[in-house]
Amino acid sequence: MSDLAIVIVSWNVREFLCRCLRAVEASLAGSGITYELIVVDNQSADGTPALLRAAFPHVRLIEAGANLGFAGGNNLALRQLVTRDVAFALLLNPDTEPVGDAIPRLVRFLQRHPDVVAVGPQLRYADGSVQSSRRRFPTRMTFFWESTPLDRLWPANPWARRYRCADTPDEQAQPVDWLVGAALLVRSEAIREAGVLDERFFMYSEELEWEQRLGRTRNAVAAPIWYLPEAIVIHHEGKSSDQVPAQRHIHFNRSKILLARMWYGWRFAAALRAFLRLGFAGELVIEAAKALLGHRPDLRRQRMAVYWQVLREL
Repeated sequence: MSDLAIVIVSWNVREFLCRCLRAVEASLAGSGITYELIVVDNQSADGTPALLRAAFPHVRLIEAGANLGFAGGNNLALRQLVTRDVAFALLLNPDTEPVGDAIPRLVRFLQRHPDVVAVGPQLRYADGSVQSSRRRFPTRMTFFWESTPLDRLWPANPWARRYRCADTPDEQAQPVDWLVGAALLVRSEAIREAGVLDERFFMYSEELEWEQRLGRTRNAVAAPIWYLPEAIVIHHEGKSSDQVPAQRHIHFNRSKILLARMWYGWRFAAALRAFLRLGFAGELVIEAAKALLGHRPDLRRQRMAVYWQVLREL
């Protein structure tokens, strides 16, 4: 049995991917952990496959042939892994860099705790500050108060604070409901039982829904998913999605609505969709007013185009 398979889904971020691969190899050097590196390329246009063949010939490259998103891209590798004798799968974003022995720390944690199904590191921005990655499952109120205009108006609102585990310290190892999927180590046995990611989520919320299923597997205990801050991973965040800002908003909010429908029914999801559209309409009006006042007109036009596209497609 091999210990670990590392799956990285990449789209047009080859320079960050190279840094990620080098950091992964450095993290695992001398650890004694047997591993394989798998990169799923979601039809990048920046020469990623050619670079991998030339500079990283030992990396197994899967060319998706299209942009399948985070869930679809990971599933290309996960469906193969669950049929093989691999103990753990590490889902890793291409814009991450494990620091020191972060990956061995995660692997050893699952080896020492056979009833834990998944563990994730502390994510940090490039400047070293802690990036929020711990989460509780969202309540109905969370859908309206987290990452919406209401959240910006009242950032200390109790629903978003609870969702983001703001009442527990960043430096304390702790069980959580779910973790942001930029770096997530999962027990292969749990994947076989829970299934792979739900591809109705192109990106965003897919790890939330998946980790809920993973936490319900038969070997899981009351605290099946853990946050391990002594393992640190730098996350440059959004280097793929920043290339398509309108699509980022569309995918984020479509996934939010889909999850709301799955958990709370179509009436709640319809109300949420109407609320989110109202929020983007408000943003559009604000940007139009600023443009009329002559405040940074090029930026206002760009944002207006993004919000108008979101309104049309959401």
